[in-house]
Amino acid sequence: MTEPIDLSGGEMPLDLIVRDPVRRNDPHPLYHQIREEHPIMAFPDQGQYLLTRWEDCERVLRDPRFSADLTNRVLPEGADPVEAGLIETAGNPEFRTLLFLDPPDHTRIRGLVSKAFTPRTVERLRPHIAEITNEILDEAAEAGRLDVVNTLGYRVPATVICELMGVPVADRDQFGPWAADASRVLDAEILTTEELNISLFGVMNLLNYFNFLFDERRAEPRDDLVSALLAAEESGDKLSDVELRSIVLLLFVAGFETTMNLIGNGTWALLRHPDQLQRLREQPELIGPCIEELLRYDGPVHLTGRIATEELELADGVVVRPGESVTTLLAAANRDPARFADPDRLDIDRSDPRHLTFSHGIHYCLGAALARVEGQTAIGALVSRFDRIEPLEEPSYRDHFVLRGLNSLEVAVS
Repeated sequence: MTEPIDLSGGEMPLDLIVRDPVRRNDPHPLYHQIREEHPIMAFPDQGQYLLTRWEDCERVLRDPRFSADLTNRVLPEGADPVEAGLIETAGNPEFRTLLFLDPPDHTRIRGLVSKAFTPRTVERLRPHIAEITNEILDEAAEAGRLDVVNTLGYRVPATVICELMGVPVADRDQFGPWAADASRVLDAEILTTEELNISLFGVMNLLNYFNFLFDERRAEPRDDLVSALLAAEESGDKLSDVELRSIVLLLFVAGFETTMNLIGNGTWALLRHPDQLQRLREQPELIGPCIEELLRYDGPVHLTGRIATEELELADGVVVRPGESVTTLLAAANRDPARFADPDRLDIDRSDPRHLTFSHGIHYCLGAALARVEGQTAIGALVSRFDRIEPLEEPSYRDHFVLRGLNSLEVAVS
């Protein structure tokens, strides 16, 4: 158990979690402390607010007057130059992904890809996802061990998204390091200049690869999502080259980085709660609610931010001005005792695990259905295949923050 910290210093406490491995492994005592002492943690001199209650976070995420577009941010005088650089980067068309767009652009671009990720479309992939999973578990059975994160967690979603997008699966292993680096751009406000440059280099590596892929598909279209997006561009839907790159960048990074974390975090949570693991073995039909509870308990997405576009009241009489930043701490909201009974308890058959891990409102995760099917298939098969799943080491969480996941999870299986 970590000791409480003094929250009266006027500094956002999130950097402490990133830099302190103990708190990074278990940030929830601090989140409970923040919620109890400062449910709306205000930093008026910085134009920033931190929300930890489920109701407050949900309200902001579903209100379109809170913008996802970072260029709406109005920085106070003397603001952190890193944040200023982040806003400048967000204004670069190359980096304006769906995550940072508002309607009408968000509506138009999302519409071009949403059909590929509907629950009905994704459900058709379940047998193939099971084939990929079983191949990995066959290898694990022969070896007697498995890295749940970097083998099962990585290969399942990476293979699926590569196949959907038309990327040769042989190129799959290139994307792991690039996507891991690129995803850290979401942590830009708490990165050093060197860390941010590494992240942007990962982005550029991905974009360079996509440019070659686009040229190939223009010359020889195939039955894949990239070809479909190019066809949409050519049929007058006004999808520019820049927009095309931003869509594909988001799909690749989010397409397996977050699901890898779901599979890793979820398996680790079950191993730490053997009663729930055994319950799932005895009642495999609980895999659906189990995945929802794992998403709530230790989800792969830790927070998301919004910018007020007009003067708005958060709650408790706290008013934000246009251009001020509101951080919704999803991980904290998912353990809010006002919303979830006994929130620190893992219960794979929780009656109402309505978490905010996939966000809410117009920015609800485009790939939520795919992540659910991949998580259900991978974790369900792992648990049913092996009677013994024993950690070989105490895992640690990566120093990422917005996306939360383990460095590795090595287990012995039999």
